[in-house]
Amino acid sequence: RDPSLAFRIVGRAFLPEGPRFEHLSPRPTGEHAAFDEQLLSAFGTLGTTEQARYLASLYIDDLADVWRLGIDPRFELVRYGERLAASATSFEPLHEALTGEPTLVDTTLDELTRELIAQPPDVVAVTAPFPGNVYGASRMARTIRAAAPNATLILGGGWVNTELRSLRDPRIFDYFDYVTLDDGERPLLNLLIRLRGRQAALVRTYVRKGTEVVFDNDLTQHDIPQRDTGIPTYDGLPLGQYVSVMEMLNPMHRFWSDGRWNKITLAHGCYWKKCAFCDVSLDYIGRYDRPGEDIVMQRIRALIAETDETGFHLVDEAAPPAGMRALAKRLIDEKLSITWWGNIRFEKAFTPELCRLLAAAGCVAVSGGLEVASDRLLELMQKGVTVEQVARVTRAFSDAGIMVHAYLMYGFPTETAQDTIDALERVRQLFAAGCIQSAYWHRFAATAHSPIGLHPEEYGITLRPPRTVTFAHNDIEFDDPVGTDHDFLGSGLRKALYNYMLGLGLDADVREWFQPRPQGRRRGARHHGRRGSLLSVPATTVPPDLIERLLG
Repeated sequence: RDPSLAFRIVGRAFLPEGPRFEHLSPRPTGEHAAFDEQLLSAFGTLGTTEQARYLASLYIDDLADVWRLGIDPRFELVRYGERLAASATSFEPLHEALTGEPTLVDTTLDELTRELIAQPPDVVAVTAPFPGNVYGASRMARTIRAAAPNATLILGGGWVNTELRSLRDPRIFDYFDYVTLDDGERPLLNLLIRLRGRQAALVRTYVRKGTEVVFDNDLTQHDIPQRDTGIPTYDGLPLGQYVSVMEMLNPMHRFWSDGRWNKITLAHGCYWKKCAFCDVSLDYIGRYDRPGEDIVMQRIRALIAETDETGFHLVDEAAPPAGMRALAKRLIDEKLSITWWGNIRFEKAFTPELCRLLAAAGCVAVSGGLEVASDRLLELMQKGVTVEQVARVTRAFSDAGIMVHAYLMYGFPTETAQDTIDALERVRQLFAAGCIQSAYWHRFAATAHSPIGLHPEEYGITLRPPRTVTFAHNDIEFDDPVGTDHDFLGSGLRKALYNYMLGLGLDADVREWFQPRPQGRRRGARHHGRRGSLLSVPATTVPPDLIERLLG
């Protein structure tokens, strides 16, 4: 809001600098102080505003750390009380936090909630897409219940759809009157009709009757087709007041937090829906419904008119190549200039010609799952791609000027240490070849609604006896007879990836990112340091020019 302040921020004497600044050179002092090499490489000598944004983001992260370490351990910038809802088979931890002594964040959230309901509402529907939203949603419901006792409170959202499919604890209904599953339009519409005193069946809705939780679902009621769900709206939100942060010197990585994007989908669900680790049995994945480009274009124009912003994030599970081609042609033909990016599968359909078309229509980035960069494991998980295919597709995007982020996975059933090291070597080569610019390692988790969770014997693992579930249920503990120490490997994988995204260490032996294993080291113990021993992990068996040869 005050661009002139950037000149003071980049001087490194205006903002206090804490641990988040430690990776940078010390503050410049003296008349002939040198620029920090990382900052100079990322921003040059004229990128003052962008550099100031980055330094200010580090300062905000420092403040958040101070708050978390010294005031409220539940606080993080983008989530609050996440551990209370993560794999919460019982409602008890949430109940204790909600009824216990409030923290400063709690009292602030209570005050903000009371401001929101200054005019007492009739109905409040709250979405909880992630575990880091659940405590805040429940806290707000608690405050609304006290301040507006006649209001009806409804809970839904992505976390609810995945985790609360075995709900039996009635205490959640001390805060909410109804809990709905899956797409919310039909359940919410029917609830609103009922609340107006008319007849309407409940659809995928939990209610409390006496001391019992009852799930009502009229199977004759159908979901509203995607073409008829209407246009999303940001009406009433102060869009210009949300804080944007740029926490890493990587141009692709900033897409998730720097600036805002209007959200839109080309289709509901996933057209592939075969990946063994994915919750394909759930509606939001398994039911594919594409509304068509006329509807998508209508929604794009409406959102531009409402927000006066032309940036769009396609939040599909996997945007279909045919839909992206059709959208690109419409944008070009109708001379509608937008900037957009989205989630995809690395399909063969993304030819160099299609990638150039997408770039011409304003596509600037894509994100997709490479998972474990091993053809054996990709086949086992039924990903439907190969390492060669991913290399060719990502190169086509990069050659067209479209940045690529890869979702990576480690710890998949039967994955050995050799598999992991070889996968890291292939990832290193993909970065070195300019195929991908950003990536993130996810630790594999077996989930209740995935093919692995439903048929573990087909993937060589054994599920541990389940705990008693009365609240949330998704992650499942399991035993893999291969016995790979994924806790140890994870640290080295993350360290390597962090450096690759900064363009560092791309010529180094991948073993250098792993710390030595002390004698008698207990499984799961953590280790720290920068560069490790080549003896900690096996040498890669992947030829050093594999990706180069695959690309021809």
